[in-house]
Amino acid sequence: MDHPEGVINFFDRLQRWGLLVGGGGVLLALLGLLLDRPQFFQSYLFAYLFWLGITLGALALLMVYHLTGGRWGFMLRRILETAALLSILMALLIIPLFFGLRDLYLWARPEVVAADAILQHKRPYLNIPFFIARNILYFLFWGGAAFLLARWSWAQDRTEEHAFELAERMRYFSGPAFAFYGLTVTFAMMDWLMSLEPYWFSTIFGAMIASAQVLTGLAFATIAFLLLARRDPRLENVSGEHIDDLGKLLLAFALFWVYMTFIQYLIIWAGNLPEEVVWYLRRLRQGWQWVAVLVLLLHYIVPFAALLAGQVRKQPRSLLTVAATLFGIDLIYCWWLVAPVFHPVFHVHWLDLVLPCAVGGLWLAAFAWQVRRHPLLPQHDPVWDEIASRETLLHEALAGGNAHE
Repeated sequence: MDHPEGVINFFDRLQRWGLLVGGGGVLLALLGLLLDRPQFFQSYLFAYLFWLGITLGALALLMVYHLTGGRWGFMLRRILETAALLSILMALLIIPLFFGLRDLYLWARPEVVAADAILQHKRPYLNIPFFIARNILYFLFWGGAAFLLARWSWAQDRTEEHAFELAERMRYFSGPAFAFYGLTVTFAMMDWLMSLEPYWFSTIFGAMIASAQVLTGLAFATIAFLLLARRDPRLENVSGEHIDDLGKLLLAFALFWVYMTFIQYLIIWAGNLPEEVVWYLRRLRQGWQWVAVLVLLLHYIVPFAALLAGQVRKQPRSLLTVAATLFGIDLIYCWWLVAPVFHPVFHVHWLDLVLPCAVGGLWLAAFAWQVRRHPLLPQHDPVWDEIASRETLLHEALAGGNAHE
């Protein structure tokens, strides 16, 4: 694909550094596996779930874009398609976790299950073969949905004749697919996160994690778009009118995340049941409470206050800073969800730093390799007609105003 030289150089650097950081991280991670096997899988779990969250958040946003048929995500569409397609990479990267199930989960240890009546009751669902089978089904759907949406989008680039038909196909597909996405994400987060504490349960947990994933996926897409717009005049031409929309969307999803988080806390606080409150007790004591304060501060309070200001939303540099803050704090949020299960007292291990870099380097290298293969703005999309008509109306209105003067 013919991209401006600045964009090509950006992709080259991203891919090169991604492979370098990812490769170095993998070597250090293997050393960590030999030195401390349980810690390796604990760190790998939260690192993996963070990067998977970006992938699934991008897939959800892509479906919502096709369902609404609006212009709000037009400039992000190719970025979202590429990030969603990386569910295929994440399907491969999940395989190491299958070898660490006994290190992570009580229900995966036969000797523990044999001595626990509650775990025996849950054994028909929480067992290793069924757990792996469910994950295969999740990734078949996520990867299949991402591939179909991307394939139809690429076909739209090649032909103008069937552009509207392909747009309608993506819209009709996204409706039921989005409903099934919500179902699969809920069960996947129950499997990987909730079952870390098999005696605990929450009916809103899946929605709470999904809201964080969508927010992080949007933050990543915003960062990628703003960095590429600096290097591609075609993107820069359409970025001005959309930057404020991106800021408003980040604000809306930050509000949605804090709402879902507060609702779970309120329900558990009101119920005050021992088997429920233990989840918060682990994460709000022994030093972990300060991580919770940091997450609340940077995942909601600071972005909320910043994005309320129109000047922040309309300035690429300030919006980039807010998006990067949201992106970075979600990694800490994933760590806070996982680490207190294994470390009652605040604890940071060097693998907690290495494994996010290892998985992230490979993810970003794959992203750079894939996104450069197609135009950064979709071609022949019906949205182009709407953009052209709005520009025509704007020019006519300005011309009329000048003539009146």
